[in-house]
Amino acid sequence: MVTKKLLLVDGSSYLYRAFHALPDMRNSAGEPTSAIYGVLNMLRRLKKDIAADYSACVFDAKGKTFRDDWYPEYKARRPSMPDDLARQIEPLHNAIRAMGWPLLMIDGVEADDVIGTLVKMAEAEDMHSIVSTGDKDMAQLVNDHVTLVNTMTNETLDEAGVLIKFGIPPARIVDYLTLVGDAVDNVPGVDKVGPKTAVKWLTEYGTLDNLIAHAGQVKGAVGDNLRRALDWLPTGRKLITIRTDVPLPVGVHELLMDAPDKTALGALYTHYEFKSWLRDLDNGTSFPPAPVIVDMFASDAPPAAPAPHHYDTLLTQAQLDTWLTRLMAAALVCVDTETTSLDPLQARIVGMSFAIEPHHAAYLPLAHVGPDAPQQLDRDSVLAQLKPWLEDATRAKLGQNLKYDMHVLANHGIQLAGVAHDTLLQSYVVESHQSRNMDSLALRHLGVTTITYAEVAGKGAGQIGFEQVDVARATEYAAEDADVTLQLHHSMYPRIAADAKLDYVYRQLEIPVLSILWIIERNGVLLDVKLLDAQSRELGQKMLALEQQAHTAAGQPFNLNSPKQIQEILFTQLGLPIIKKTPGGVPSTDEDVLTQLALDYPLPKLLLEYRGLAKLKSTYTDKLPRMVNPATGRVHTSYSQAVAVTGRLSSSDPNLQNIPVKTAEGRRIREAFIAPPGSHIVSADYSQIELRIMAHLSNDASLLKAFAEDADIHSATAAEIFGMPQQEIGPEQRRVAKTINFGLIYGMSAFGLASQLGIDRAAAQSYIDRYFARYPGVANYMQRTREQAREQGYVETVFGRRLWLPEIRSANKQRRDGAERAAINAPMQGTAADLIKLAMIAVQGWLERERLHSRLIMQVHDELVLEVPDAELERVRDALPGLMCDVTQLAVPLKVGLGVGLNWEAAH
Repeated sequence: MVTKKLLLVDGSSYLYRAFHALPDMRNSAGEPTSAIYGVLNMLRRLKKDIAADYSACVFDAKGKTFRDDWYPEYKARRPSMPDDLARQIEPLHNAIRAMGWPLLMIDGVEADDVIGTLVKMAEAEDMHSIVSTGDKDMAQLVNDHVTLVNTMTNETLDEAGVLIKFGIPPARIVDYLTLVGDAVDNVPGVDKVGPKTAVKWLTEYGTLDNLIAHAGQVKGAVGDNLRRALDWLPTGRKLITIRTDVPLPVGVHELLMDAPDKTALGALYTHYEFKSWLRDLDNGTSFPPAPVIVDMFASDAPPAAPAPHHYDTLLTQAQLDTWLTRLMAAALVCVDTETTSLDPLQARIVGMSFAIEPHHAAYLPLAHVGPDAPQQLDRDSVLAQLKPWLEDATRAKLGQNLKYDMHVLANHGIQLAGVAHDTLLQSYVVESHQSRNMDSLALRHLGVTTITYAEVAGKGAGQIGFEQVDVARATEYAAEDADVTLQLHHSMYPRIAADAKLDYVYRQLEIPVLSILWIIERNGVLLDVKLLDAQSRELGQKMLALEQQAHTAAGQPFNLNSPKQIQEILFTQLGLPIIKKTPGGVPSTDEDVLTQLALDYPLPKLLLEYRGLAKLKSTYTDKLPRMVNPATGRVHTSYSQAVAVTGRLSSSDPNLQNIPVKTAEGRRIREAFIAPPGSHIVSADYSQIELRIMAHLSNDASLLKAFAEDADIHSATAAEIFGMPQQEIGPEQRRVAKTINFGLIYGMSAFGLASQLGIDRAAAQSYIDRYFARYPGVANYMQRTREQAREQGYVETVFGRRLWLPEIRSANKQRRDGAERAAINAPMQGTAADLIKLAMIAVQGWLERERLHSRLIMQVHDELVLEVPDAELERVRDALPGLMCDVTQLAVPLKVGLGVGLNWEAAH
């Protein structure tokens, strides 16, 4: 007798995964389609690949379930469903039904419980059930009648597969999940207990019940945590256990696929512009032609099944020689390092991996330790053999975040050359709004689930160094990294190469800047640690004085760092007006609230001053001295090139972008960034760059004229708004104009302008109306940009950088308005970011051509900071403005302000 098959699809599991894994796909009407496309594509593949007798697609029903009655905090921390996903639910359900799939949603229970009940019913009739899901909880259902498949990752889990993946059999999955908890569903486990500890306990004690019975025998802090959780564990287990006894309105034999409703499908495919699926219907029905899908990543081709791979472990000189020959002959090689640390200036090499062709890679272990570690080649000898190839600029290299690998190799005396491609930057150029870690990229572009670092090294307190990872496991992880990076390059780079604008941004901006940032980070900047220590003491004294004044103003002592005590004093004891409340319903004491209250009351002003000084002290004057590298005596920030969607660089450890400059105390911190003896700090800053870009983009005659004449742009704007000669403009009128100039760049509303200027909204709106009347080109630019953003889903910089706006067509007005403000500002911020990158390239190129000892040490906003020997000061000072102004031609002249001093503040 042939065993019949039941195919069940966990639709709710795939819904979120498709929405977050795929690019922001939309039809030409701006409606989101990624979740619809992802789930339907998966169902099409399942129907083709699995010949099932009975089938159903199961979703969670709306509303609460019995688990919410058991535990009101169940799933309480889950964020609300994004609007763009919610909009796709109903059409997705309609499409699934039109494809002929039975669709089930049962009130009061979850999709898991419906699936659990159906597989139990099928088992009673000796059927085999295949459950398609991405939910690890479903592993508890696996037995000799039930198999799990994850269609997005091509993973199949039978009983042996569950044991391999989790380290325990399916019968113990509920016990395992009870111990580790489920953060997604807000089900706590045992504090500090992860997968390794849970598996260890269940291996030793057999079951959760037996572990509970012997909880007193478990030693250490983790044993104490177990004992503290004993009262909770029965509830946790009950929440995690999938029900298999749900009353259902249908039986297994009723779950028969219907013939597709081609008319309904044709209408849906036409509306959502799934072109190839529309052609597949081919039933003679006439449909209107489908417009081109806006998103460049929309593809109707199903992901390919993963190809078999071959990963070599290089343990002998002969194996290394074979790969050295391949490296020397290859047109492009992906290279990756495994290291001892995430700190790029401290990390040492543990191993290296290489890939030349997809699905074939090698891992070269060099410093693995432990009793089971095999004999490895000598690291210094190997690096000496690799050095000529690594430093050969004619040998093209590829990587994912190669700047880190450049630092690591430099730690071993090797200067990586020939950096041709970086998949981190490729993703940044083509999809700046998407996540760019390796796991996300592989899943999104290749349909591949990669091995995570936590899977090979553990996480939290139990994490081991990579040098302790088993070499065979390290090979799978490290070689996969190189292999997948190469595959990602083959997937993403053709899209860049086919678009002249994106190709320019990638090849002429981002790739050259990568190496310059490595140079800047390597250079570092000298700090006056004694000055910072003195500033810390002064700040501490000022904070004590402010604390005493605050106590006097409050009429009692209190903790100035306690929001609860501040709330009690301000709103209960002093009766100050409540401006807004927190999500928990209590009066807020955040900075915006204190700023408004400080206009009328002394205590909030004192609290703001105290907080400002406390932040300076903890973030900078206390922390910076501890960040000095003992080997260089300098601080070495890390610049992230692929974080801000506008193209701006971000800085961390330390963050040099956010040192306050509006207060005297903040500016004094810059005094500690000093030049060494015999040198000066030189600061070169683009002047009013975003306003100049606004003039270029808007082509507004008045703005163009003001910049062409090198007028004071704020006084010129004030003259236009107030209808007065520019020479009669006073400081207050100029302040109003300056606020409007910069505010409109960021999409400031009349309400925002009124708050900034301390005037009523009607007066603020009057200023804005007069501004647009005098600068009609700006108003036209803003309207034109909004329309382009809605039509394309993105805007562009002057140089072609694409700035995606996922919320530009959101049904939520607040989010849509925010996206429209970003659409107006992004081309200006993005163009400014592109300009400073071009300036970095020009300046570094000049320094190298002239063989100067001057060096770039910082890039902050629109400013380049250099450390210049006194002998070169005049040459650098004369050359910098021209180098920076000549990087491009805008409709208005670029202008650079230059400063020189013994410290950054003096030069700024």
